Amino acid sequence: MKMAHLITNCSFSTSPAVQTFSSSPNYCRSVGQLQNSKSSNLSLKSCSRRQKKSYVSCASAAVQGQTQTPLTGSQQAYEHSSSKPKKVMVIGGDGYCGWATALHLSNKGYEVAIVDNLVRRLFDHQLGLDSLTPITSIQNRVRRWKSLTGKTIQLFIGDICDFEFLSEAFKSFEPDAAVHFGEQRSAPYSMIDRSRAVYTQHNNVIGTLNVLFAIKEYSDECHLVKLGTMGEYGTPNIDIEEGFITITHNGRTDTLPYPKQASSFYHLSKVHDSHNIAFTCKAWGIRATDLNQGVVYGVRTDETALHEELSNRFDYDGVFGTALNRFCVQAAVGHPLTVYGKGGQTRGYLDIRDTVQCVELAIANPAKPGEFRVFNQFTEQFSVNELAKLVTAAGAKLGLEVQTKSVPNPRVEAEEHYYNAKHTKLIELGLVPHLLSDSLLDSLLNFAIQYKDRVDTAQIMPSVSWKKMGAKPRTVSV
Repeated sequence: MKMAHLITNCSFSTSPAVQTFSSSPNYCRSVGQLQNSKSSNLSLKSCSRRQKKSYVSCASAAVQGQTQTPLTGSQQAYEHSSSKPKKVMVIGGDGYCGWATALHLSNKGYEVAIVDNLVRRLFDHQLGLDSLTPITSIQNRVRRWKSLTGKTIQLFIGDICDFEFLSEAFKSFEPDAAVHFGEQRSAPYSMIDRSRAVYTQHNNVIGTLNVLFAIKEYSDECHLVKLGTMGEYGTPNIDIEEGFITITHNGRTDTLPYPKQASSFYHLSKVHDSHNIAFTCKAWGIRATDLNQGVVYGVRTDETALHEELSNRFDYDGVFGTALNRFCVQAAVGHPLTVYGKGGQTRGYLDIRDTVQCVELAIANPAKPGEFRVFNQFTEQFSVNELAKLVTAAGAKLGLEVQTKSVPNPRVEAEEHYYNAKHTKLIELGLVPHLLSDSLLDSLLNFAIQYKDRVDTAQIMPSVSWKKMGAKPRTVSV
């Protein structure tokens, strides 16, 4: 399937220090099929390629075997060069985690470019969904950011599955680090039907392969920071290590990648990404950090709270919404909390403010050339039942009568299991976590109450079944 990039009406303005990009995307794309459309090819001409230079931070120190104190992101941004900040390409920068990360890095002094095909917005239109928070266009977002801060975020609108587009973006921007959020991120979406399963695996695996080839060909010193998922591990009856496990078998000992037990076509795509990245680190000397992220909650960061046009999306539906965010919205509108099955499913969770902090720490302390490292990115573990109890208690303080009901589990997963995952590496680099507290739950609930008139209660209950998915495309009547 040809994954053409989506670019029309491109215009550029350049100055010696910065190149800005703006476009008006024209959607002609449906899942499982791309309709023929005319789009102008992106032609980005960089002034001159930077000469290759070595990192002057912890990567070079590590190669020499020296002890290195972890750097904060702002320290790294300015230590990288005496004349200009470090350049970070945020792939998928229009999404939930990507937008918050792009603003955070820009605010910390990095030069930031967003690469996105805006297809996440198209998914909402196709499925009849909407963010709880109103979100403006990506062009308005970056314009508002510049008006408030004076900082420019470059935009490259196109599909990373189109290698020609991605190549030109890399050659134009020349990133020192690439943060890769640019994937279809929903397990339920990947289980709707065959076409969505195929789309998810093609988009995620081929897109990541293209990023790896772009780094090899055009930015061989670029550090890849890839957003993986804790879901790669599944729920084994042993402790989950950070990426690797040392085992002894028949008298011999080795350290091997931790076994993967993915539970959806989405999670399987992430597993394959990890294998491809590890291989290219070994074969080509790419430096990469795989951030196996837990379930993210929250919506506000310091940057997104500056103006309503910087607001992040907040998904509460059964396809893209995450557990705690969904529960807060359900409590706000008087809908019983939807606990799947027995509710003992336990996962790692983190505040979105910690997502951006973790990414910044990974960039500031890059992997060595040829190193594939894995960080488990979460701060606390909760079962679904524990989250429901916390939301019920927080709701009661606000005068909400919150009820919980068990609904048939649409997924194929263990509903009661052992779960103990290690997550020390980011703490060692300096992560200061925002733990789930009564005040945060109160804030989330009040946020949901503020926008409760935007809630479509028809989207709350799960509608995607792991066992009932089939080859026939499913459509949604709006």
